[in-house]
Amino acid sequence: MKDVYDCIVVGGGPVGLWLSCELRLAGLRVVVIERRTQRINQSRALTIHGRTLEVLSLRGIEERFLAVGKPVRSGHYAVLDTRLDFDIFDSRFPYTLFIPQETTEALIEEFALELGVEILRGAMAERIVSESDGVTVFGTNDRPFELSGRYVVGADGARSLVRSETGIEFEGHSGNGAWLLGDVVLASPPDTPLVSAFNEHGCVLVAPLGDGAHYRIVVNEADDRGRTRQDTVTLEELRQATARILGSDFGAHSPLWLSRFDNETRLAKTYRRGNIFLAGDAAHIHLPAGGQGMNVGIQDAMNLGWKLAAVAKGTAPVELLDTYESERLPVGIYLRDTTMAQSHLITAFSARGRALRGVFNDMLKVPTINAYFANQVSGFAVHYPDPLPGFGAGRSTLVGGRIRDTPLRLSDGTDATLFGLLSKGQWLDLTISEGTKAERPDWLHPHSVVEARGIPTDHADTLGNIGALLVRPDGYVAQTAVGSSRREA
Repeated sequence: MKDVYDCIVVGGGPVGLWLSCELRLAGLRVVVIERRTQRINQSRALTIHGRTLEVLSLRGIEERFLAVGKPVRSGHYAVLDTRLDFDIFDSRFPYTLFIPQETTEALIEEFALELGVEILRGAMAERIVSESDGVTVFGTNDRPFELSGRYVVGADGARSLVRSETGIEFEGHSGNGAWLLGDVVLASPPDTPLVSAFNEHGCVLVAPLGDGAHYRIVVNEADDRGRTRQDTVTLEELRQATARILGSDFGAHSPLWLSRFDNETRLAKTYRRGNIFLAGDAAHIHLPAGGQGMNVGIQDAMNLGWKLAAVAKGTAPVELLDTYESERLPVGIYLRDTTMAQSHLITAFSARGRALRGVFNDMLKVPTINAYFANQVSGFAVHYPDPLPGFGAGRSTLVGGRIRDTPLRLSDGTDATLFGLLSKGQWLDLTISEGTKAERPDWLHPHSVVEARGIPTDHADTLGNIGALLVRPDGYVAQTAVGSSRREA
């Protein structure tokens, strides 16, 4: 007899785990299939951007990450000298959080298990069969298994079996060149927390991993030494390359992890085929410039999760699932293009290339330009043109954008926060001005909505003259209504 689930998630990294949390929060039966028997102990991603911290806060678990991460109030674009200023963000999190991916994954898995998500480790998905009423996943976990679900989501990385089995094209460009990466101990650590250098010999980044012992060194040499990402990295190779560019290798020793990566860039032609969806690296891969990959993937999962749950429970029309691709594919396209642009700038070692970098470096000194790139890298710039299909006319500029977390005084005199009212994964229908209501779609079930009346006690200017608003479970404004006056706090 087959095990039957509402959704089968293939891939137990941060993206697949976060998706499973969203589905389970809505009461669905969900299972995560993960081929690894243990969580990763190498951290490809080292940052959680501000918008992803808001995603975590929308479900009330941000403090778990803030307790172990280190806020960094700037970022880089193509390793240019002029840093991106994150202090400009109108958010509780005007920074990126420096935190190893292994810690991020462990904390999300902890939340998933608390919610009752079933995680099958050491389970290898091998074949996927789509039928009219659902999808079956065949694989092995000590012995053959067969799982049946209404939906399957591939969060299984760059070499996604789900994408391959579904026949979705992964269009883009092969990698050229190979970067070196090493997590090492430094006998003579640098005086500053972050070191970056770019010259005719290449590019180097050196940053602490946050465990008090190890540093990450990333090197891209100007000279093509004929290496590919499959070639083994030695400590001596890393030390020599670092010294050629920086003049010192800081006495690197005791490597925890040595690896290579390249700038292969690909994007799935579609994020959905029938009842099968792609998220994270299964949908998009790129040069890991600016730490965007895992963050965009978690935001993919946040977007898809509440939609899948609503359709599976019969509280939303099936057409809602079409909006996953229409909203997230443009984000993937921008991610592809901006990381390719950064790849070109990061490898611009010639005199002409360095001149180009100089021009871009000066451009980033212009506050509006710096803010544009800072918002794009962090995820705060994401805006959905049609967040509630069919309600396109005469709306506030807030509609389609993420809402800031705002403290509220509710009509019964209690205090709350806007994100706190969204923490169960439901919609929020908030009335600020007495007698004002935001229009809802006919299909939105009352059990899917938290209704509240209250006024902001801080950051009221964020809402302007809005008297009521309807907020989606992922924190994006779906609809607004102009109010006449507000009650006093």
